[in-house]
Amino acid sequence: MRRSTAPSRIPVLPLSLGLGLLLVLSLGCGVGLGASAVGWADVPRFLWAGLTGGTVPAGDAAAYTIVWEIRLPRVLLGAVVGAGLAAVGVAVQAMVRNALADPFVLGISSGAAVGANAVILLGAFAGLGVWALSVSAFASALAAMVLVYAVARSPRGLTPLRLILTGTALAYGFEALTTVMVFGAARGEAARSAMMWLLGSLGGATWAQVPIAAVTVAAGWLWLRWRAEALNALAMGDETSAALGVPPSRLRRELFLVTAAVTGTVVAVSGAIGFVGLMVPHVVRMVLGADHRRVLAVAPLAGAVLLVWADVLSRLLLAPAELPVGVITAVVGVPAFVLLMRRGGYAFGGG
Repeated sequence: MRRSTAPSRIPVLPLSLGLGLLLVLSLGCGVGLGASAVGWADVPRFLWAGLTGGTVPAGDAAAYTIVWEIRLPRVLLGAVVGAGLAAVGVAVQAMVRNALADPFVLGISSGAAVGANAVILLGAFAGLGVWALSVSAFASALAAMVLVYAVARSPRGLTPLRLILTGTALAYGFEALTTVMVFGAARGEAARSAMMWLLGSLGGATWAQVPIAAVTVAAGWLWLRWRAEALNALAMGDETSAALGVPPSRLRRELFLVTAAVTGTVVAVSGAIGFVGLMVPHVVRMVLGADHRRVLAVAPLAGAVLLVWADVLSRLLLAPAELPVGVITAVVGVPAFVLLMRRGGYAFGGG
């Protein structure tokens, strides 16, 4: 099997370090930029006060709240969600052996939308307070996962074609149910909030959401890194995978569970942000080659940087109004993806 060698000459460590530095700078810019003007010299002072439990003058209280309570958790959550979507995108594309698949192809995000909109539009789970949206979205994502798994499973195991067809078909059903709820609800702020969530938004980020999402994404990424060699085998086909001692059906079940958990978590806190899980893994593979050990070292960092800046643009372009961040990822991602596809590509699995 002929394998392209050009991308593999690019060293991963310097690229990862460079993206890590870019991510730190992006986080700083994300905290400093926004509709409400905050002096750049004040941002480090407010961050230090928040980290050390210090105090700020009464006249700076409003600016401190904007930086520490609103923008910082928002940019951190954006980085976590971007990293999670990119890592899961790598896993899904390996699972179904299709470079044009993304985390939403399994219908999990559409299932999460049903639970989220039940809270936004119908007031379900009101007793959970601020956790109602996240809990409901995550629970409905898990329910969607179970349903997709039950329908797609066959005596031959989980095959790529059955997963794609089942996930796509059930996603349409979940979206139809969500549409019924949106059109059946009273017009006004609730319907607008529902649409913002369906297109993705980090506007509701809180400190309580950051550690839960971060731990889930980190655990999922570590597991994928651990199984990177198995992903390489799976990407070369089921027969090759089995010959190399990697049972394809068992690995797909494991990937399905990890993908569902991470996708359900990030969608619950950010809404359905599209294109990150499709574009980032594809671009990274074009640069580094198909080896999942290399791809998984870089893709989460690239996804984090992309989503942080997409969120910054969503806050600035129509300030003081705010665009859904999913609109920004699509507007930026579609032409970039088309350009990259026309310039050249790769055969999935490196063949």
